Amino acid sequence: MKRGNGIMTVKDLQDYKSVWREPLIGNYRGYKIITICPPSSGGVTLLQLLKMTENYPLKVIGFHTPQSIHLMTEEERRAFADRAEFLGDPDFVSIPVRKLLDAKYLTDRMKSFNTEKASLSREIGHGFPESYQSEQTTHYSVVDSMGNAVSTTTTLNNSFGNSIVVAGAGFLLNNQMDDFSVKPGFPNLYGLVGGEANSIQPGKRMLSSMTPTIIEKEGKLFLVVGSPGGSTIATTVFQVIVNILDFGMNVQEAVNAGRFHHQWLPDYISYEKKSIDSTTLKKLESYGHTLKVRNSIGLVNAIQILPDGKKDGGADPRGYNSASGF
Repeated sequence: MKRGNGIMTVKDLQDYKSVWREPLIGNYRGYKIITICPPSSGGVTLLQLLKMTENYPLKVIGFHTPQSIHLMTEEERRAFADRAEFLGDPDFVSIPVRKLLDAKYLTDRMKSFNTEKASLSREIGHGFPESYQSEQTTHYSVVDSMGNAVSTTTTLNNSFGNSIVVAGAGFLLNNQMDDFSVKPGFPNLYGLVGGEANSIQPGKRMLSSMTPTIIEKEGKLFLVVGSPGGSTIATTVFQVIVNILDFGMNVQEAVNAGRFHHQWLPDYISYEKKSIDSTTLKKLESYGHTLKVRNSIGLVNAIQILPDGKKDGGADPRGYNSASGF
């Protein structure tokens, strides 16, 4: 740090302590969802998306139809607006997690949803839960022979972090300061806009997008999943989960399936090339959506436990991922 004219001191490193936090727990169509809590935004965002989706017959609407993409995009728009306003380090800001995940609150968030017209992000904004009183990230999923499960995401943030190698140690320093809101209303590296809740303060942890998740069915392990991908992580995990639970795909099919993403601002749907057919794209444009193609979204590693107890691994073909059993 001294060599790079940095401001961090040895005392800063000595004062840092890891914090053990309780995971967030929710339910989706009878499945128990166990996921990450703040200061990652991923768990809250994922559970909001799932809870909003639960009110709609996604299986009937169909996989990657204009209607399902439109619905999920509008949910993502609202979840990321809440992310920008409310989420940060819980040691520094009071986050209304329970209220953000309240079923009535999320139902009300979707009242402005028009089945045939895209919302404008500048007109959506965040909700008001307090009114209720009642790419250079790595993810691995592991399940052992006794059923113990681990879902872990870790990151340098951008490619090669800040590109500084610690002399004699061989590891890179991260540039995760970018996950703070440098200034309310201004985008970071991933285009995410944040507010005062995620402003920079001494000793404060920045808001990440990590979404490591474990799912149980009737008290038994069912799925372990997670992904890298910056701001796209939560929406990637969300789509893999609904691919399995709503569209009946096996884990590898769910991981392979094309993806799309909306994060409120900037106000457009990004989608993987060849993942959505031209008819559907035209229909989405007729709703008022702006669409931009990108090479890939997310890089999932997942394990599903089959009814006979066997483990089925889903390694994302978008990267050099693999599934192995020992």
